[in-house]
Amino acid sequence: MSDLLLASNPVHKKVPVLIHNGKPICESRIILEYIIDEVFPVDGAALLPADPYDWAVARFWAAYIDDKAMCPFAITHAMANNVHAVHFVAPWAPMFKGKTEEEKAEGIKQILAAVETLEGALKGCSKEKPFFGGGTVGLVDIMLGAHIPGVRATEVLTGAKIFNAAITPLLASWTEHFGELDAPKKVLPDVDGMVEYVKRRHAQWAAAGAAAAAASKS
Repeated sequence: MSDLLLASNPVHKKVPVLIHNGKPICESRIILEYIIDEVFPVDGAALLPADPYDWAVARFWAAYIDDKAMCPFAITHAMANNVHAVHFVAPWAPMFKGKTEEEKAEGIKQILAAVETLEGALKGCSKEKPFFGGGTVGLVDIMLGAHIPGVRATEVLTGAKIFNAAITPLLASWTEHFGELDAPKKVLPDVDGMVEYVKRRHAQWAAAGAAAAAASKS
């Protein structure tokens, strides 16, 4: 952990941090709002609605995704490393840290409940249009869209179906619409690559654990 990171984000001590004009701005959704809606606004590209109520609702769901529903470490950090050393967003903890199949099943149940909550949010926010932002992508779409590859990789690695068209048809359709956009195609990681990376890291982790266990017995 660098001195610059500690100085820039002394509260959470983590990335992302945007340094603009020598001043740090922390946390993903705060950075997004700062860049697009405040500092570098573009006509027709506002992330948050102009209506005060819709603005408040969008910020609520963006925070829900960030703090309650999705887990940014689910694949790239946790599943590829020691899952027991990672802090998880609540619904994901039993799925990855559960010691029994029952505990893991309870984790999946909690995740699906959170996803069903987001299904209701999409129905209310979209006003029968493709995105949480209505006809255009907004803050909530970006916050959730960033997790699509991790969720898909989790589905492959665990066998759990998280975005299930039979249960959450609006979200399933939303993932298709979001994935067809040019910008996400350019920046989101490849799911197959994530899966292979996690498998490779798991093999390395298991080998290191076996070697350490053997050394302790000698």
